[in-house]
This record gives sequence, C-alpha cells and structure tokens, in this order.
Amino acid sequence: MVETPTLPPLPGEAEAERRILGILIKHPEQVDVVLEAITPEHFMDPVLRQIFQIVVDLYTAGQRVSYTQVYTQLRLRTQVPEPEALLAGLTESFISLGELVPSMEVLLENSARRKLLAAAREIARLASEGTGLVPGTGGRPGAAIAALQARAQQLIMEAVSVRGTAQEDITDLLTVLNRCYAKLVDRREGKASAYGLSVRYPSVDLMTTGLQPRDLIVLAARPSMGKTSLALNFAVNVAKRGIPVLIFSLEMDAEQIGDRLVVSELFGHRKDGRPLVTAQEYAGKLTDEQFEIVKGAFNELFPLPIYLVDRRGLSVTEIRAKARKFHAAHPDTGLIIIDYLQLIRAVAVPGRTWAMQVGDIVRELRDMAGELNVPLILLSQLNRGVEAREDKRPLLSDLRDSGNIEEFADVVIMLYRDDYYNPEKARENGTEGQVEVIFAKQRRGRTGKVLLRWIPEFTRFIDEVPAPGVGGGEVTHGQAAS
Repeated sequence: MVETPTLPPLPGEAEAERRILGILIKHPEQVDVVLEAITPEHFMDPVLRQIFQIVVDLYTAGQRVSYTQVYTQLRLRTQVPEPEALLAGLTESFISLGELVPSMEVLLENSARRKLLAAAREIARLASEGTGLVPGTGGRPGAAIAALQARAQQLIMEAVSVRGTAQEDITDLLTVLNRCYAKLVDRREGKASAYGLSVRYPSVDLMTTGLQPRDLIVLAARPSMGKTSLALNFAVNVAKRGIPVLIFSLEMDAEQIGDRLVVSELFGHRKDGRPLVTAQEYAGKLTDEQFEIVKGAFNELFPLPIYLVDRRGLSVTEIRAKARKFHAAHPDTGLIIIDYLQLIRAVAVPGRTWAMQVGDIVRELRDMAGELNVPLILLSQLNRGVEAREDKRPLLSDLRDSGNIEEFADVVIMLYRDDYYNPEKARENGTEGQVEVIFAKQRRGRTGKVLLRWIPEFTRFIDEVPAPGVGGGEVTHGQAAS
C-alpha cells in the first residue's frame, strides 16, 4: 500500500473548536446557526467532539443547552478529568459573537482539506493495488485503467464538492425576486447574459430563450429525420462564437462527422442560388476551382472549438469522466452533445431491467449537466410504435426504453418530416424538406412546434420564419443559420 503522509495540525483549528463550543454554551440561541453547517465530524479533538455531540443531543431532545446541562452530561458520558476547568476555559475562549462564523469557516475549510487528502490516499491505493475498481469492464483492453481514471475523477469531484463555507441554503423570497428582476432588466436592455445559449435558429431560440445551463435536452426522432445533423448544426453555430463544444459520437467516427461539417458549410458557398460544390462532387475528384472553394470551407471550420470523442461502447461513467476532464481544461465549455442514448453501454446490474438501466443513465447525465453547469443535448431514438399509427407525429410516450427519459429531461424536442412518410402529398403541398421541430416538454417555457427546412444533400437545416403579419402555416424562407 502506498504510504501518504498525514496532514499536520492545521493553523487555528483547536482554537476555532474551543471558540465554537464556548459560544454555544453561553449563547445557546446560536445552535441553529452552527448546525446548519457543522457536524461532530468537523471536530478533530475527541473530547471537544464529545462536548459538541452533547450540545446537539440536548438541542434535538428539546432540552435547554446550558453550562449546567453540558457539565452534567459530560460527567455521565466521559471520564474527562476536571470537567469544570475544561468548560470554564471554553466559555472564556472567545471575546464576541462575531467570532462564531469565522471559526466555523476554519472547521469547514480544514474538513475540505482532509477530504482531498482522503481522496488522494484512495487514488494512490487504487493505482498501487488495482482493487475496488468500477465493475463491468468486461475485460476490454484499457478498461481497467479507464475505470481507475473514472473512479479517481469521481473521488476528486466528491472531495471538492464538499461545502467549504458556512453558506446559507435557505433563500428568502425577496432575494429570489431581486435576481428575477435583475434578469428582467437585462432582458429589457437586450443583454446577452439574460438569455441561455443561442443556437442561432431564431424560431428555436424564441421557443427556448436559449439553452439553459444545467438542463438536459433530449432530441428524439425516428431514423432519417435528421437529429444528428440538427445537433451538429447547433454545435457549429455555437462554436462560431468561440464557445467550446464537446461531442460524444457513439455511432459515427470523427472523420464522418468532419465530412458532414464540411458538406454543411459548403451550403453557404453559392452563386445565383446554386451550390458551387455539391455533396456528391465533394465525395469525388474536384476540379481546381472546386478544390479552392472546399479549402475555403475547411478554413472556416479550422478555428472552431469543437472537440470529438468517437469511441463506441462508452459507459456513462466513462462519458462523465471524459466530460469532467474536458471541462477542467475548458471551463468556458458551452455545450455537450451525446449521440445517442441507446448506444451508451449500461453496466449489468442483477435485478435491473434494461429500461431501469436507461433511466439510471439519463439521471446520471442530467446530474452531469448540473455538475458542469452546461446544457447537455442527448439524442435518442423513438419507439417503432410510431410507424403503426396513422398520424406518425411523435409523442412523449414514444420515447424509447424508459419513461424516465421524459421524467428527467428538462426539454424534450422531437422531429417529424411529413415528406418521409407521405412524399407524394408533400410534393403536392410544397412541403418537401419541411421539418416540424416539436417542443413536447419544457420545464421553463411553453410547448409547441416550429418549422425548419431540411436540405438533405448538405445535412443542413435552415430556419423558416413566419413573415410579419402572416398567420397560420404560411412561412417565408430564412437564410441558413450561421
């Protein structure tokens, strides 16, 4: 076992413990304040820890906390020599009540340091002995070290998430309303900070007021509806503003995604309304002129802060570990995309069905979005039952594998293309390529649908913005999002 040096006594710790106890004995009305943040485990001196436990027990039993009561219990529970002198020294260890919160901060900070030390010791033990790793690696090459890395990151995140301040968890309504009012003023003044992350599709942004940090957004559709393309369009539009985007592709490799991005970018290279290079031409041998145009598209994409993970068979633990590592290196990360839910490897747990495991995965991904404070777009398939209905527009009940997907998602977006199911009718009605983007659930906003135009050759969506003063379903064709 790897030996890790013990943490030396921390400055001011013993004095802080004594001051807290002295204040509680002389000012028992402060017990509520202390119990909001401090537990007996925060006391390192075993005798002082016992005294604090006596105070807690008296308080929870509804008895009066006083010098006499603490003295009596101390005599009954311990063999402390000269308890009178000990308690008298505690009551004389502070000057004013103003010393309470700073003393609590000392204990909390030292506790956080010890949590980090314990995490470091455990990581050293795991690395040295190779024991206690995450189960279910299945003997895959590199699985053991991947599990070790994931467990190490988990231990560190748990350690750093320990509260290190005596912060107040209860917020009064006035404080909440002040925050709401400040955001209202920011929106009135048009400040970008008042909104979530724009994906630069006006109709979508209007529905969401931007993708919100900590939200899990499920983007679901049947195959061939364009959900991966829409997610990639979102990613490019975000990255073009210098905001890092992390994409987990569990289906396509990185080069396939790269080619898709280039082809999509070529949609903007047009003359007289016609593309200068088609997707089919890009896949073949280009002329010198076409090659220069494609080079231009590459140059537009080169600086974008888009990062790809294209390993198949990742578990949610591995995804979380990679996302944490990326976020630590890029703290300004604006968006994470996972394509797609049903390809995430579930760790076999006896007695849990596949639907239950999918629910666990979705819950953990939502927790990850909250932990990293970024919106997370999770692509998902829909049940085949959609195909059996006359009206094939998707419903929340069509989410594949688990009702927990709907429960844990903050936003559920579904795609529907009528031309996929009724091509003749779509040609007659002029709705070929029209995609209904259905907002089936929004915790923060309204449900409904908007229309986008799908350009399959370029895997590109463009907005269809209602013309001013035009009602019903009539639309005008917007420019490609950028």
